[in-house]
Amino acid sequence: MRFFAFLLLLFVGLNGEPITPIPQTIEVDEQKVKLGKKLFFDTILSADNTISCATCHDLLSGGDDGLKFSFGIRGQEGDINSPTVYNAVYNFRQFWNGRVENLSHQTWGPIENPVEMGNTFRELITTLNQTSYKKEFLNIYSDGVTKNNIGDVIAEYEKTLITPNAPFDNYLRGDKSAISQKQKDGYELFKTKGCIACHHGVNVGGNLYNKFGVMQEVKSKRLGRYEVTKKEADKYYFKVPSLRNIALTAPYLHDGRYDKLEDVVKFMARYQLGRTVSQDEVDKMVSFLHSLTGEIPSSAHR
Repeated sequence: MRFFAFLLLLFVGLNGEPITPIPQTIEVDEQKVKLGKKLFFDTILSADNTISCATCHDLLSGGDDGLKFSFGIRGQEGDINSPTVYNAVYNFRQFWNGRVENLSHQTWGPIENPVEMGNTFRELITTLNQTSYKKEFLNIYSDGVTKNNIGDVIAEYEKTLITPNAPFDNYLRGDKSAISQKQKDGYELFKTKGCIACHHGVNVGGNLYNKFGVMQEVKSKRLGRYEVTKKEADKYYFKVPSLRNIALTAPYLHDGRYDKLEDVVKFMARYQLGRTVSQDEVDKMVSFLHSLTGEIPSSAHR
């Protein structure tokens, strides 16, 4: 218990809590946002003109696709769960294995992944230069359509995809009636059980790596950070996901093994924390997690 009390002190923010509210606004370049949004929804990014960013990131349904594994061109199925794009700007790294540092570089991966969009930037740039996109890019960048500029505008749009004013955010800002007593109890359990050790900050996660199966070994086909570093010590370490809007983003975990939040809570308690939890405690923590659902931004609508 003293260990978890220490963790609480370590992660306490300016509001006296280890979780901080999502800002209600974010500064962006509106011209880039407009172009980035157009590309985000355009299947022109894929080799066969069938897949867009929005295919795997449904902005009106949690920012993911609700599937265990996403499908790319020619019906190919991936092998890792598609994370939500909402609030991704607050993640310290991108992708489950943290292989890129920012949103701009993250956009490159799906475009050239043979299972996802299956394109190449050489082909994509040629294609875009044969459309009105050429002029739109030249209106912003002197060098027009480039790999860097494509990533830059899409990332600028994705910066707008933040979900402020969740009930829990309003509670943190001082509205004590914004969440129920059950949710307040769930939050206290979330802290005292130790969940807060990995899920804290503005994104309630997304700011560190942790081993998948800390207290007990868990089978996983994916190897996490090891896929990037090839260091034995990094096997099964994944980026801790954000819990923002978690009630909307089933199935859960990097391999989509659970469809229900209560099953995830039980799993995490056992394998990550080595703790037992009663059904009442699980229900309260799940109720708290529902309070992390924020507002869909206006930029999410086409």
